[in-house]
Amino acid sequence: MAIDKNARYLESHEYAKPSGEHMIFGISDHAQTELGDVVFVELPAVGKTLSKGAMFGTIESVKAASDLYAPVSGTVVEVNEAVKNDPSLVNKDCYGAGWLIKVAPSNASEFDGLLDPAAYGKAIGEE
Repeated sequence: MAIDKNARYLESHEYAKPSGEHMIFGISDHAQTELGDVVFVELPAVGKTLSKGAMFGTIESVKAASDLYAPVSGTVVEVNEAVKNDPSLVNKDCYGAGWLIKVAPSNASEFDGLLDPAAYGKAIGEE
């Protein structure tokens, strides 16, 4: 499994990755592998305020549907339209072209409380 060394993770497999003054959210390689072929994503509108740990959307595969949870609080500043049009991008490049939303964090220190890559790797190794 690939783990992005620049990201931090929730135990539910969402990641947050710094991008300038914003955070990019997506799902981990482990999550997309477990889901299988992603066929649909439902994402929030630009301007929506998210709270850490709150549901911000859903992702559906041929096997299952899963809720998506916000790794940090903030306001949605961009939605990846390419993923809405081609959800398989999540499978092909979950840390790159398959990102989901970009958020302006309201409490950047929440990022520090997420699982670092080593802790996330240990967590998925124990599942």
